[in-house]
Parts: sequence; structure tokens; C-alpha cells
Amino acid sequence: MKKWFAMLVVVFAASVLCLTACSKKDSAAPKEIKIGFNIPLTGDIPKVGEESKFAGEMLKEAINAAGGLEVGGQKYKLNFVYADNESKAESAVSVALKLIEKDQVLAIVGPNSSKQAVPAGQACDDNRTPMISPWSTNPDATLNRPWVFRAAFLDPFQGPVAADFAMEQFGAKTAAVLFALANDYSKGLAEIFQADFEKKNGPGSVVAFESYGDKDQDFSAQLTKIIAAKPDFIFLPNNYNEVALIVKQAHDLGWTGPFMGADAWGNSELMTLCGDDCKGQYFSTHYAAAGATGATKEFIDKYTAKYGYEPADVAALTWDATNILLKAIQDMGSLGNDLKENRKNLRDALANVAEFHGITGTMKFDAQGDPIKCAVVVKINDNGKFEFTKSVCP
Repeated sequence: MKKWFAMLVVVFAASVLCLTACSKKDSAAPKEIKIGFNIPLTGDIPKVGEESKFAGEMLKEAINAAGGLEVGGQKYKLNFVYADNESKAESAVSVALKLIEKDQVLAIVGPNSSKQAVPAGQACDDNRTPMISPWSTNPDATLNRPWVFRAAFLDPFQGPVAADFAMEQFGAKTAAVLFALANDYSKGLAEIFQADFEKKNGPGSVVAFESYGDKDQDFSAQLTKIIAAKPDFIFLPNNYNEVALIVKQAHDLGWTGPFMGADAWGNSELMTLCGDDCKGQYFSTHYAAAGATGATKEFIDKYTAKYGYEPADVAALTWDATNILLKAIQDMGSLGNDLKENRKNLRDALANVAEFHGITGTMKFDAQGDPIKCAVVVKINDNGKFEFTKSVCP
């Protein structure tokens, strides 16, 4: 009996020593905040993912170099997990679930394109994990989803901006639209634009309303119909890679009139793909790099020096979206050991961000988690730069 008692004493002592050592080891481990990025690093729009990642890295490096993000008097290192959604809706959902369940992130930045943000937003809302999309403009991304937020204006605002500018700049009375049927962003914005333009110019003033499939590369059939309808301009609510093909093919078919584009034009790769064909055209977007001042210019200069090219709107919006998230984390006041509780507290803090001054403008947030902010219209000048033309505010 004494022998067994002695053995128990030894085991107990060893356990205490182990627990003490483990406790010391845990307390010495660096504290971190893990945030996921659900972005398209491959697929149709890889430049969008690249710019989001680069903006995220630049911000993370700056904060970590200063010792981390301070929350409630403690500093936490930032750990950003970048996951590729392949520019696909189904992959965006899979990535969201992986980041939530396997990587155990506190929150998710992205997806960017509405085609991915709408379904991924449902996954995040269902799993009670805060998500903020930098670039998605389709209302459905956040609609009735209390866990989903964004840093971009919405298409019900952008559509009328495009219509009004075209009427003013081109004296347009008629319009044509060519959009991607399987893309929530493109289809939704096309429909909003059509309704607004016909409200202002009468039924039938959108003289052609054409769509194309997901993998289409030849748009000649649709463009032939559009040109035959003789619109005053063509509205293209399309991703930059498709815009380059459409504009070139329209010119090859004899179109000499203007185009009006939307924010998905605003990528640094547009002019590489489109060249002279896109010069002189206009599109609505979130900020203009040419002529920027203050914090916006500082961001552009640092990004350009670090990565070798001027950042497009998605990079600036990622910077703002991530900073909104970090501000909300600080507003929480503290971080506990319960991830689910931390996610809930972060969601509440995001919902209480009444106003944010970002490099893409000042934003006030409504009950849906959508920012009320200005849009800008830019012209692609003779040097291929996106030049500020005008600002339009709600």
C-alpha cells in the first residue's frame, strides 16, 4: 500500500511539473489574431486576388513591425491566411468553410467579386463568422445577413451614376447593354442600369440588352445586334478581362461610339489587355489613383514602390475593409479564449462602426452593413491612366 502511495505521489508531482512547464510555455507563446482572405488567386480574375493579397500583406507587415495590433492594452501579432477561391462561386463557399472550420479564423476579408461574395456570404452568415467584402457591389451579398459587411458602394447607387453620366457626357437618349449572365455582379448591375435609364428616357430606350455565357470569348453575335440597334453608347458592367475582349471586338465590327463601364473595369491589368482600344472611355469606380492626395496618395506610393505597379480600386478597398475589421477588433476591448464568443463580439463591434475615414472615402454604414459613400467617374486618358473626372455622392 505504501509503495502504491509513493508511486502516486511521484506521478502527481510529475504532473504538476508538466502542467507548470506547459503553462509557462503557453504564456510565452506569441498571441495572434488570425484573419482569413477569401480571394481569387487563379481563374478568370487573378489580378484581383493578387492586389487584395498585396494590400493585406503591406498592412500586416506595418502593424506587426510596430509590435502588433493593440487590443485592450495587449498587442497581438496579425496572421493573415490567404486562400484561393479560383474565381468560382462554389470554391468561394468551400474556402469560407475551410477558413471557418479548419483554420479557425476570427473573421474573413472577401470574396471580392459578387459572383463569389453572394454565396460565400451565406456560408459565413450561417456559420456566424464575420465577413467583410472589399469590392462586392451586389445588394444580395449583405441583404438580411447580419454577419456580412462590405467596404464598397452598392449597384443600386452605381447604376444611376453610370446612366446619369452617360446622358450628361454623351448626350445619350438610347443605350445598349452587354452583360455576363452567370455573374451576379454583371447581371444585377445590368438590370439596375436598364431600369434606371428607361425610367429617365422612356420604355425601350435601352435598345439592346444582350448577355453571354460563362466561358464565352467570342461576342460578335451579340455585338452585331447591338451595333445594328444604333445606341448612343454601350454599357459594359463586366470584369476587366472580358471588357478588353468586348471593346476590341466591337471596334473590329465597326463600332466608333463610346462605352460606359463600371467598377470591375478598374484593374491595373485592363490596359495591358485592352491597350489603345480602351483609351478615352469612362467608368464609375471607388477611387482615382491619378491626382490622389493625402493618405490615399501615401498608400499608392508605398504600394507602387513595393510591388512595381499602381494599385487599382480593389487594393485600396482591401486596405479599407481590413482596417475597418481591425478597428472593430480594437473596439471589442478584449479578446477571450472562446472563438465563437470573439466572433460574436466582433460582429457586434462591426455593426456599431458608425463612420470610417478610409483611403477610398468617408463611409457611413446603414443597418445592412453597407457603406453610404461617394463614387467617382474616371476617364482612361491617352497615357492609359485612370484620370478623375467627377465625384458623385448620395
